[in-house]
Amino acid sequence: MKKTLISITLATLLSTQLTGCMGQMGLSAMVTKGNLSVVDNRFGRAGLFMLLSPVYGLTATADLFIFNSIEFWTGTNPITKRSPAVVDMPVEAIFKVNPHLNKELTKAPLPEIKLTNATMEATSEDTLVMTLNFDDGSQQLMSGKKSGEQVDFYLDNEFIARVSIEDLANYSKQS
Repeated sequence: MKKTLISITLATLLSTQLTGCMGQMGLSAMVTKGNLSVVDNRFGRAGLFMLLSPVYGLTATADLFIFNSIEFWTGTNPITKRSPAVVDMPVEAIFKVNPHLNKELTKAPLPEIKLTNATMEATSEDTLVMTLNFDDGSQQLMSGKKSGEQVDFYLDNEFIARVSIEDLANYSKQS
């Protein structure tokens, strides 16, 4: 009898707490906003993020299993007080791209290494290899190997992507 009661209680708790976890992640967003507000440079923010990583873990867990579940069932996030719930919104309402963003803000502040030469060679009927030479003297090999209706791409023999031939054809039409 005791075993049955524990099983029913556990099943009830899990079924109510592990449903509807998709949501606004309001508590995690508050911690992120706090982190970004305290320091105004990328290294300070990254250091603070490392120090706050246990807090991020706890807030994400609370969001996933408590607050997002409440949002799912009530339609309003209890932290942000916003509605409708994320699961009830069209994707365009969540992901917005600002077309007027200054181009300087779209690149990471990393040193530019310029490509000086690129050569392409067909090493077999299904494989193309592009040799990329850079102005700092480094070299990389990018290859594409056709396998059925897919093309696997490698950079220095390390797999990086798989793309369908149909997607490649559509991309080339757009260019």
